[in-house]
Amino acid sequence: MDAMTNKRLRLTLKTVRAFIFLGAFAALAAAAVFMTVILIAKYQGAPSVQVPQSTILYASDGSKLGETNYGEKRYWVPLKDMNPTIVKATVAIEDQNFYDHHGFDYKRMAGAALADLKAFAKVQGASTITQQYARNLYLEHDKTWKRKWNEAFYTIRLEQNYSKDEILEGYLNTIYYGHGAYGIEAASRLYFGKHAKNLTDAEAALLAGIPKGPSGYSPYVNETKAKDRQKTIVRMMEKQQMIGHKKANELIKEPLSYQPLNKQVSKRKAPYFYDNAMRELEKKLGMTREQIETSGLNVYTTVDKRMQRIAEETITETVNAGSDIQVGFSAIDPRTGNVLALVGGRDYQKSPFDRTTQAKRQPASTIKPLLYYKAIQSGFTPVTLMKSEETEFQIDAKGETYSPSNYNGYYANKPITLLQALALSDNIYAVKTHLFLGMNKLVQASKEFGITAKLQALPSLALGTEPVRPIEMVNAYAMLANGGKKIEPTFISRVTDAAGHVLYENPNQHKQVLDEKAAFVTASMMTGMFDTDLNGYTSVTGRTIANRLTRTYAGKSGTTSADSWMIGFNPKLAAGVWTGYDKNSTIDSVEEKSYAKTIWADFMEDALKGEPETAFKPPKGVTGVYIDPETGYSSGPGCAAKHYTYFVKGTEPSNVCYGAEEPAKQTKDRLPAKEKPASEKKWWDKWLGRNH
Repeated sequence: MDAMTNKRLRLTLKTVRAFIFLGAFAALAAAAVFMTVILIAKYQGAPSVQVPQSTILYASDGSKLGETNYGEKRYWVPLKDMNPTIVKATVAIEDQNFYDHHGFDYKRMAGAALADLKAFAKVQGASTITQQYARNLYLEHDKTWKRKWNEAFYTIRLEQNYSKDEILEGYLNTIYYGHGAYGIEAASRLYFGKHAKNLTDAEAALLAGIPKGPSGYSPYVNETKAKDRQKTIVRMMEKQQMIGHKKANELIKEPLSYQPLNKQVSKRKAPYFYDNAMRELEKKLGMTREQIETSGLNVYTTVDKRMQRIAEETITETVNAGSDIQVGFSAIDPRTGNVLALVGGRDYQKSPFDRTTQAKRQPASTIKPLLYYKAIQSGFTPVTLMKSEETEFQIDAKGETYSPSNYNGYYANKPITLLQALALSDNIYAVKTHLFLGMNKLVQASKEFGITAKLQALPSLALGTEPVRPIEMVNAYAMLANGGKKIEPTFISRVTDAAGHVLYENPNQHKQVLDEKAAFVTASMMTGMFDTDLNGYTSVTGRTIANRLTRTYAGKSGTTSADSWMIGFNPKLAAGVWTGYDKNSTIDSVEEKSYAKTIWADFMEDALKGEPETAFKPPKGVTGVYIDPETGYSSGPGCAAKHYTYFVKGTEPSNVCYGAEEPAKQTKDRLPAKEKPASEKKWWDKWLGRNH
């Protein structure tokens, strides 16, 4: 062996010895750190075992709206007062090595890491019962390394200071079983109406499967999925020799009978509002439902209990008890976006599905104010004239046509003003406007007004054929009421933790997103649906409820064969009502067709009772003049009719109505467009009756 080889060998041996030394040092250091942590955990003593606290929701007046455990007490029962099968089943499914490890199951952790690596995703959990207990009792619900360290430290403290049975007892008394039930005793009473010690083995096995995901494994949510998980748990108990094969088969086949859930939810006030508030909490705080319900939060909501009561009572008094028709209702403060009252259906216990925030329905003619806002912004005025007559619209150069009709087939068969077209809900005028502006204008308007549904640019969009959420339509009208400031339906104003620290507060800062002048002119035109001075070839659409109203309101109704709408507002309050059927049924009776308008009118009058009248105040750049509703001329001496109408300054009518001396009325559409050379004329010029 030459000298060079010997030198290399010596260097290699030195390197190996160095690595061995460093490895041994690292191992000793890790052991020292671990022993230090153990000693600290032992020195700090037994941590306080606390039950997770209920989150409480408050109404806008500070009174309690509800709490996450539905007002029930939390129960702590010792292991001896639980059916032993709940203990066995929980250990079998959650932590098979619970009695052998010291808080961490390293073999299981390695297996879970390998499974996650193979799947390139988080597919398997490895938390022990002790880790889960520590997490539920003491930790914040963020996802930082600090939280992971705290979880590990509390796990060690629990293992150092409590016996395995004490840890298991605490876990079973604090884990969440869904629907506001924390702990096995509360879960036993909720699902089966009995104490934990009186559970059958099959019932205990089913309950053991729920904590993995109460929103999915609750038998109230998905009984098939709950039973499948029960079967998995029973087979794991059999595999671990906790029970025999015969016993396992008996448990799987045993029929189960559940306590009706509506016994619990019936205690909750404004249940549809409550559900929406909880969903908003999840978004605003970035927490899961379980974390919210166990964190002892104080949640201050926007609901006005008086208005909520008025809404519920008005719906009950108006709708025939024997009818299956459904109702979606919401009331919003236009200044803030705060949802003051909400009803998502006629009976929460029968159907918690919210027709106001979760359903999508065709808005029918309630979409027209959004279209006419764009029209005003694009140069239309309240007295822009277009002819109302039976029309076949050519949609494109290929010859595709669209033939809408007016209600009951009535037409003016002469030009009418935009003001009157809105009050009478003339469909021909709406489609002409829609096509003249370009169909994307209404799609754009829907986004500006906060509608999240992706509407298609179709000719029929002007008549509300694309489904939207009712609460978003009400919010859009509230934006017209506030002069075009951006608001969103809001259920939560402030949230504090159990110690009173503010976790969230609604900033109530609203950006101007609409053209203020166009928004005001549109809103003022919407008062016309209740003004019989605007009657024409048919009556204004609000005539049936006009005598119920003692204030000035702006609004719009809408109907399809399956939907009936009424949305309206004054400067302080916007409210909307949708009525219809959940399934493929039409609204056929005269009584049912009147529900939406009646509910809206009675609610608005009762909700604002005692409040001073608030006028719609025009912004700068808007002026008002008296006009003749039929011709759209300014109303002069001798004019038979007059209606006070607002215009963007500079767009007021130049012609004057003098009654008998009045000049000949125009007979063609009068649109805000410039002179066009013949080469630029489009195919729609013919049905618009345009020469320019």
